[in-house]
Amino acid sequence: MISKSTIIENLKTLFFALIIAIIIRSLLLQPFYIPSSSMEPTLLVGDRLFVTKFSYGYSKHSFPFSPPIMNNRIFFNEPKRGDIVVFKTPVDNRTDYIKRLIGLPGDRIQFINSNLFLNNSEILKSKISKNETIFCGQNKIDVFTFEEKLPNKKIFKTVYLKNYSYQNSDVFIVPEDHYFFLGDNRDCSKDSRFLSSVGYVHKNNLVGKAQFIFFSSDKNAGSFFAFWKWKDSLRLDRFFKKII
Repeated sequence: MISKSTIIENLKTLFFALIIAIIIRSLLLQPFYIPSSSMEPTLLVGDRLFVTKFSYGYSKHSFPFSPPIMNNRIFFNEPKRGDIVVFKTPVDNRTDYIKRLIGLPGDRIQFINSNLFLNNSEILKSKISKNETIFCGQNKIDVFTFEEKLPNKKIFKTVYLKNYSYQNSDVFIVPEDHYFFLGDNRDCSKDSRFLSSVGYVHKNNLVGKAQFIFFSSDKNAGSFFAFWKWKDSLRLDRFFKKII
């Protein structure tokens, strides 16, 4: 029979382990799973990555369940253009999104003839692939792949549908203390272009910066628990891959 003192000691151990886990998750690192294709080709469905919580300081959204313990952000560090950021959507302040930061406070952003303009200057992009197929939800789409270069010399890959379906937009002027985000899969991303669902993101809604992928599996190749299919489902080349 287990003694009362043993039960108490086990409960203490569990309690302190839980506290340590909450501290690590809130202040240092938090794992995230990529459920959608909006950030292809940079992030794939099935990628699991670590986000550093200290990169931009802390707000209530740094903690589990976003407790109302603070109204502002403390130890704030300005995110850099081109960072891949996890944030809480302004619509419900609960759902986690991950996108690339394009616009800083005061920036003017517009799409003209499918080209991205930032503060009236076109963002340079070079086509690196003419025939590529990626996912958009459950559907496969034919895209062109580009390398884009931001004014701070940040370079990354984006994809556009071959018919350039997203041609023109209104001018987006980023408000003070807010940021403008886009998905790298430009024609398959719900992001700051859609003001009713995402829109401009307040600095207090930032959760952290995506740093590296620690695990990745392709669910279309079979369940992770089907170990005999691991050679097809595990993306070993993405393990511990730095995110850019």
